[in-house]
Amino acid sequence: MGSSSIIPIRLPLLRLVRVGSFFSSFLISLWPMLLLPQLARTASAAPAPAPAPAGDDGYQYHYNYGDALDKSLMFFEAQRSGKLSVDQRIKWRSDSGLRDGFLQGVDLLGGYYDAGDHVKFGLPMAYSTTMLAWGAVEFRKEITHLNQMGHTLRAIKWATDYFIKSHPQPDILWAQVGDGSSDHYCWERAEDMSTPRDAYKLDHEHPGSDLAGETAAALAAASLAFKPYNSSYSALLLVHAKQLFAFADRFRGQYDDSIQNAQQFYPSSGYSDELLWAAVWLYRATGDEYYLKYVVDNGAAMGGTTWGVKEFSWDTKYAGVQILLSKVLMDNSYSPYTSILKQYQAKAQYFACACLQKNGGYNVDRTPGGLLYFHEWNNLQYVSAAAFLLTAYSAYLSAANANIACPDAQLQPQDLLNFAKSQADYVLGKNPKSMSYLVGYGTNYPTHIHHRGASIPSISLLRSAVGCVRGFDAWYSRPQGNPNVIYGALVGGPNKNDGFDDNRSSYEQTEPTLSGCAPLIGLFSKLQSVYGTPAVLTGSYHNQRPAPAGHSKSAEQEAPVEFFHSITNTWADGRGMAYYRHRVIIKNTSQKASIRDLKLLIQNLSGSLWGLSSTRDGERNTYELPQGQKVLKPGGEYSFVYIQGGPQAKITVVSYH
Repeated sequence: MGSSSIIPIRLPLLRLVRVGSFFSSFLISLWPMLLLPQLARTASAAPAPAPAPAGDDGYQYHYNYGDALDKSLMFFEAQRSGKLSVDQRIKWRSDSGLRDGFLQGVDLLGGYYDAGDHVKFGLPMAYSTTMLAWGAVEFRKEITHLNQMGHTLRAIKWATDYFIKSHPQPDILWAQVGDGSSDHYCWERAEDMSTPRDAYKLDHEHPGSDLAGETAAALAAASLAFKPYNSSYSALLLVHAKQLFAFADRFRGQYDDSIQNAQQFYPSSGYSDELLWAAVWLYRATGDEYYLKYVVDNGAAMGGTTWGVKEFSWDTKYAGVQILLSKVLMDNSYSPYTSILKQYQAKAQYFACACLQKNGGYNVDRTPGGLLYFHEWNNLQYVSAAAFLLTAYSAYLSAANANIACPDAQLQPQDLLNFAKSQADYVLGKNPKSMSYLVGYGTNYPTHIHHRGASIPSISLLRSAVGCVRGFDAWYSRPQGNPNVIYGALVGGPNKNDGFDDNRSSYEQTEPTLSGCAPLIGLFSKLQSVYGTPAVLTGSYHNQRPAPAGHSKSAEQEAPVEFFHSITNTWADGRGMAYYRHRVIIKNTSQKASIRDLKLLIQNLSGSLWGLSSTRDGERNTYELPQGQKVLKPGGEYSFVYIQGGPQAKITVVSYH
């Protein structure tokens, strides 16, 4: 994998003038073939990049948001349950959970594992699917231009296929597979699972309006995402969405009262917001005024027009409802429901003002480094959700030539987008630790991720089963970094003082979740289209300055070089310490120019290396290709090998000709 990060560029500060203010089974079997031509036809040119807002030190920071998007999508492949498809890019994962639902007589293969564990929790999985689909709908042009719509739709479909199987009858929804308590007593790979795979369902005697409502929202949003590419699959998703909404509305109750072992992990604060959320998405997917009237008639009773919130998450959907209905209002200011829609809009503005610290003191907390701070446990999932909402709201306001009047300031659409960018940049490395909290992005990211599969060697390398206790003793507790890089995992993130403990036992900070990563797809696609500049070097965001110009190129963003890492062997010494043989392929991705005198910086290398030579100037940790291999021809490759006990070394380009 190539690595990506930032380059600070010294530019004069500009005075900005802001103008205005936003579905036949046969066809399913042919889905990939039907999809690709449509994607090709819908590709379009990207708009010219806009200047990024300057940082506190007067520098502008350009990130490769497209690379961050690609890695974020890879995280969903790492979380797949069931029989993996041939397009699986995460090679350290294999088939798992192949008997899910067997004891209950239902096929529950597929879906996603929630986080660092192996439970398929219905509520956060459905929410994550809604957010993936919202991104695909709202930023279709941007994702298509980045050639990522295929991966995005496959990520959505891995969940929606599972939801369809989980909904065999109109009033039945299989809501969870696995038990969180027993699962958390074990530290083992998904391929070795020995914990109970009990399945839990909702029905008219065991209601769950929140989970059924969220699943309805996910299927409705996904129907919109698939509509331009596979109309028959889109229609099937909509059938299930309508049935699930009717079930959720008719048989009301909280899902965690029916599935009590979920309370410890994903407790619900209520179901009214999910009913409104589902209705809004069904209105958007169908245009049926019944659903719009539902949110209008129930706005006050269900809290949509009375709750001003400062958080949007797998549990709390009010801000999403309010922003979507603001779009409905701005698209048709002559609606007969204008007065109620304006009440929703006022609450949407409350959320935006609170995030941007313009809400008369009723604001979202921030860390000293500028990160929104909601909760001690996995704070970044709330940050990614808020940043996505602000990005979508900015687009809606821009389309309507509208702005927001906050208690403390007038906000233009660009203000919302700039702030969303600041949160994304913090995640990618513009923070006091100069650390990327998106695993695999850049050269400095967490390596002790609280994730079972990532922390134990692949079953293709370590073929013996890793049981519950052995997993804790041999892998959870080891001080070395994880053997597998779980690309695109958004960890829980830093504490309220920007501190971060890269330790598996610090699960509040190092465990990734579906719900944290899902909003990133839409967010990164939009940022890449507006601000995107391919860039790769890292450094302290406080102190780094541009390198002086010279005859050799030193910005890796300019180097047509990719690194492909793989582990080709593993063994343990007499003390049980695991070692890995890493192979790295260096590829010249240019089809026209040769690369000469490539110089590499290899960090965190603790073992022996073969195939490279130390540079003649003796610079520490700096290597070059050996004599006779100094030139990489267009499309050419060269490989080298190293051995060490921890995670893979970090490799960056220093210079080349």
